[in-house]
Amino acid sequence: MSTRADTPTCTDTPTRAHRDPDSRAWFGVAVVRNSWRALTSMRTALVLLFLLAVAAFPGALLPQRSLNRNLVDQYFADYPAIAPVLNDLGFFDVFAAPWFAAIYLLLMVSLVGCVLPRTVEHASALRAMPVATPRNLERLPHHGTAVLDAGLDEAAGRVRGRLKGWRVREEDDGAGRTFSAEKGYVREAGNLVFHLSLIGLLVGFAAGKLFGYEGQVIVASGGGQFCNTGILGYDSFRAGLRVDGTDLAPFCVRVDDFRAEYLPNGQAESFDASLGYQSTEDLEAGRVDEWRYFPLAVNNPLRLEGNRVYLLGHGYAPRFTVTFPDGQQRTGDVQWRPVDQVTLLSEGATKFERPGVTDDEQRRTTQLAVTGLLAPTTSGGDLVTSVFPALRDPEVAIDVLRGDLGLDDGRGQSIFQVDRAKVDSGELVRVARANLLPGQATTLDDGTVVRFDGVREWVSIQVSHDPGQNAVLVFAVLMLAGLGLSLSIRRRRFWARLTSVDGGGTAVEIGGLARTDRAGYGEEFDRLRADLLQTPEKDA
Repeated sequence: MSTRADTPTCTDTPTRAHRDPDSRAWFGVAVVRNSWRALTSMRTALVLLFLLAVAAFPGALLPQRSLNRNLVDQYFADYPAIAPVLNDLGFFDVFAAPWFAAIYLLLMVSLVGCVLPRTVEHASALRAMPVATPRNLERLPHHGTAVLDAGLDEAAGRVRGRLKGWRVREEDDGAGRTFSAEKGYVREAGNLVFHLSLIGLLVGFAAGKLFGYEGQVIVASGGGQFCNTGILGYDSFRAGLRVDGTDLAPFCVRVDDFRAEYLPNGQAESFDASLGYQSTEDLEAGRVDEWRYFPLAVNNPLRLEGNRVYLLGHGYAPRFTVTFPDGQQRTGDVQWRPVDQVTLLSEGATKFERPGVTDDEQRRTTQLAVTGLLAPTTSGGDLVTSVFPALRDPEVAIDVLRGDLGLDDGRGQSIFQVDRAKVDSGELVRVARANLLPGQATTLDDGTVVRFDGVREWVSIQVSHDPGQNAVLVFAVLMLAGLGLSLSIRRRRFWARLTSVDGGGTAVEIGGLARTDRAGYGEEFDRLRADLLQTPEKDA
C-alpha cells in the first residue's frame, strides 16, 4: 500500500502548541502550577515526612562526625571495606548531607504551601455568617414542626431568645421570617491556631538553626575555668548558618568540684558539679573576683545569657612530673579519654619539651610523650585494666617515647595520641615502659625521671544557644491547644422558618444539622425543639 506524497505526517506539520508561543507559555505555566499543587498537597507532605524519617535512620545507626569523630575512625578501622562507601554517601554526616537537606527543604516548602491556604480558609470560615435557610427543612437529619398559639413577632422573639450564644442570621422572606444559626466557631479558631502555630514552629526551628550554636569543652575540676568569648576556647564548635563566632555573649564558668556516684556494678547513678559563674553583667561591671554558685547536674543545666550550659560527662587527667638531668622540672596533667565507658579505662598522651634547649634540632629530637592507659581502680598485676569507674586505686601503664613529636610541623594533632607515622618512621622511639602507682617513678637511659603524681578529674560541658527554643515551646503548646479545640468542639447548624397561619397562630418549622460526625447534637436539638415547639423531647 502506498501513500500520497502530499499527505502530511505528524513530523511534517507542527501542532498549534508548537507554532503558537502563547500556547508554549501556557504549557509552561500549567507545568509549574501542577508541580506546585503536587508539592503542596498533604499526601506529598506525608511522603516527604516519611522519607525524612528514613533518611535520618542511618544517623541513628552509624556514628556521626559531629558527635564523636573517634567512633567514626574506629568504624573505619573495623570495617575498612564498607566504611569508604558509606562515607562517600554521607552516612557519617547524615544531618549535614545535601540529600538530607534537600528532603528537609522540600518538606518545609510543602508544609508551608499546604498550611497557608488552609489558614486563609479557616480564617474566612471563622468570620463567615450562617448560610441561608434551606427550602426543605424536612430533609435534614433533625426536624420538627408545630403550630404555636402566638403571633409572628412573639414566636420570633422566643426563637431569638433561645438562640443566644449562637451566630444568628435573621431574614424576612415575604411569607414569614427565617432564622439561620450556627454554633461551634471555636472549632475554626482551633484550626486556625493549629495551622498558624505549625508555621510558627517551623519558623522558630529555622531561627534556631540559623542563629544558634553549640560547643563542647573540657574543663578540669578543682578550679578549671572557661569563658565564652570566642570559638577558640572550645574543643569543638558547631555554628548556625548566620553565626561567625565573633558576637558570643560573654560569660565565664569555673568548675570547683565534681562528684560522681556509682552503683555496685559500676553503673553511674548521678553526676553533679559545683559550678561558679560570672554573667555578662558581672564581667561588664568589673566583678571578676566574684563568682555565683550553681549546682550543675545532668538534668539541671545552667541558663545564662540565652545559653544553656550542660554537664555531658567526665573523665580523668593523670599528672606527670618530668625531672630532666639538669634538674629542671615540667608537670603536665592533660585529660585522657575513656576507652571503656563502664570502667572509665582511659588512654592518652601527655607531651613535654625539654626546657633550656636552644638548638632546634636537639629540641625536636628530645621531646617526650608519656602514653598508655589509666585505670581509676586498677585490677593489679602486670596487665593493667580498670575494674570500677570511681577513682579508688589509680594506676597507669605507660610507654615513654622520645624524639620528634611534630609539635613544630604547623599541623594540628590530637591531644590524646601521638602521630603513629612518627613512630613507624623511627622519629619517635620508646625508651621506657612501666606500671606506676601514684608517687612512683621510672628513670630513662639519660637520667630523666618520669613520676606519676596522681589524677585530676575533668568534666565535659556543652554550651548551647538556640534563640528559637522559646518560640518552639510556645507554638508547640498552642498547636496542641488548637488541635484539642478542633477535636473537641462540634460545629452544628440550626434553622427555623416562621409563617403566620389563618385564624391566628404561627407555624414553626425547625431543622438541625451537625457539621461533624461526633454524636451529641441530637440531644441538643431535642432540647431546642422542646423549648421552641413546646413538645416532649424525643428522637428526631
